[in-house]
Amino acid sequence: MLVFTAWAVLMPLSGEEQTMFAIGVLLLVFYLRIYSGSFITLVMISLSVVVSSRYLYWRVTETVNTTTWLNGAFSVGLMVSEAYAWLVLVLGYFQTIWPLNRTFTALPPNPKVWPSVDVLIPTYNEPLEIVRTTVMAATLLDWPADKLKIYLLDDGNRPDFKAFANEIGVGYIAREDNKHAKAGNLNNALLQISGEYIAVFDCDHIPTRSFLQVSMGGFLADPKLALVQTPHHFLSPDPFERNLSAFREVPNEGALFYGLVQDGNDLWNAAFFCGSCAILKRAPLDEIGGIATETVTEDAHTSLKLHRKGYNSAYLNITQAAGLATETLGAHVKQRMRWARGMVQIFRTDCPLLGKGLTFAQRFCYANAALHFMNGFPRMFFLLSPLAYMFFGSYIIDAPAAEILIYALPHLMLAFMVNSRLQGPHRHSFWTEAYETALAWYIMWPALFALVNPKAGKFNVTVKGGHIEEEYFDWKIARPYIVLLVLNVAGLLVGIMRLLWINAYEWDTVLINGFWTIYNLIIISATIAVAFETKDIRKSWRVDRNIPAAISLASGQKVNCHSDNYSLGGIALKVPKEVNFTPEQKIQLHLYRGEIEYDLPAVVVAQYDQKLRLRFDSLSLTQERNLVAATLSRADSWLNWIKVREEVDHPLRGLKELIRFSGMGIARARLGARQYSESSKSSKS
Repeated sequence: MLVFTAWAVLMPLSGEEQTMFAIGVLLLVFYLRIYSGSFITLVMISLSVVVSSRYLYWRVTETVNTTTWLNGAFSVGLMVSEAYAWLVLVLGYFQTIWPLNRTFTALPPNPKVWPSVDVLIPTYNEPLEIVRTTVMAATLLDWPADKLKIYLLDDGNRPDFKAFANEIGVGYIAREDNKHAKAGNLNNALLQISGEYIAVFDCDHIPTRSFLQVSMGGFLADPKLALVQTPHHFLSPDPFERNLSAFREVPNEGALFYGLVQDGNDLWNAAFFCGSCAILKRAPLDEIGGIATETVTEDAHTSLKLHRKGYNSAYLNITQAAGLATETLGAHVKQRMRWARGMVQIFRTDCPLLGKGLTFAQRFCYANAALHFMNGFPRMFFLLSPLAYMFFGSYIIDAPAAEILIYALPHLMLAFMVNSRLQGPHRHSFWTEAYETALAWYIMWPALFALVNPKAGKFNVTVKGGHIEEEYFDWKIARPYIVLLVLNVAGLLVGIMRLLWINAYEWDTVLINGFWTIYNLIIISATIAVAFETKDIRKSWRVDRNIPAAISLASGQKVNCHSDNYSLGGIALKVPKEVNFTPEQKIQLHLYRGEIEYDLPAVVVAQYDQKLRLRFDSLSLTQERNLVAATLSRADSWLNWIKVREEVDHPLRGLKELIRFSGMGIARARLGARQYSESSKSSKS
């Protein structure tokens, strides 16, 4: 097989023969893609690797232009960027070629043999209103009370946090310094607890009551299992979803990692610890010295150390907790900058390609995770490369336009089609371009600095729970995209001049660079649209969920109904037509979870036909905990949450989505410019 692949990649072909080869492979893939099955997917992946490798070989051996320093800089830079993209493509195929799709392992029927678990909830500067919901949900976990202890870890040493912990009956652990940030906070707690296992939740990640029962069984079946990771699911939209009004319509940025990549890693025993919604076995954790403190991505580094010691990990793709996404693009970028710095620090200080203890597959999975965060420079090169020809007439690919097409188009088309097949339920086509462009300028610098000095930088806490009271265009975060937009628009205008007058004799070369520039403009404009922060004043996010309910009337009668959606501040109910309520009317609401009934005081906000809106009224701590038990803590809270997971990706639809959002980006940039101009005038006056 390897001999055949090498022959297919290296065999010399004339232009006509390469054209026939490309057409044949494309027709074969178009035919195969209508069929399902893992074997067909393997064939398509193999064809994509062959065609992309053949393209890269042709680029390296025949098309690098070093006639001038300018040509050489752009040509070599683009070729290196494409080699990086090829490596990430191939490693990505390897990583996700056969997702394990692990199912949960049942616990022994006798709870007396279940192990003891300590639940750790680390905090630093987050508001108590966010933390208290997670703590309440943790107290509702279905686990023997004598084998479950919950600890609020407060790195902020706040009296109100300590008072809340005492009031609700959980442990409270603080420390005098903040050394090693979250990792240090967890390690400090490990010195003071004694459970056989620890479950870790970020303070905004609310576990369902079934979390431990779903996740713990694997440990009892496999003595070498040291880590079980579950998905990070978000009940609020990230900046892309909120600012583009695409919440639950387009998969968010993390859906690919938690929906596919981690399942792919799990096949190779390389599932990562992600810092929250996970369980770790205490003995192996003690063996490696606790949570890793050498880098700012303590979670992935901890799992790497566990794998080096020969321990197993598991990824259970069953959503058992929900948290809050980053509110603004600026916060999102800041978080990814920390991840980029940390993953590159791991690559430099504890390189997965070197050292003992890892299988080849584990090395590739960890290496690809680090390489992913080094995409800043290649992405910027792709966004700027056509401008080298537009502005300077530089031939960065030293080949005729027709020859470029017969090598590049099959490579790109097959990569898109195969990734669409692999990633379809978890990422729409072309959205990787938008996500990576939004981050490229910002992550390339910390990644570079970490390569040079892996000890530089510090841990930054991701702010959660804020509200955007007025819409605004974030000029600071959008500045690099605006510059790229202006450069590409100028390049396109120069390209039109070249097509009509300057370089009309090589119209095909002008058109290739022109279409490349237009594509870049679509991606950049969509990114600019995300920088326009839309208004958001919700104190708590609503969850669409049908929950059995009832309302007690003054007459003593109970009216059965059900919820349309709920939040921790209120609920919308579907009520019978004949029942009417008045605003500010106080009622008693009953929510049901199986046979259990939770009684909650509420006040009518408004009624529209059969839809009744209520707000919860002065809940006591017990009632607030009961509200969490009846809503967010339910075992089925997040089943069937993502609508798009049931849909098959269509590349043209993904491109259409992106084009629509790019038009939105141009309009929002103009609106932002007008707002900026008006604010400047008012400040001067």
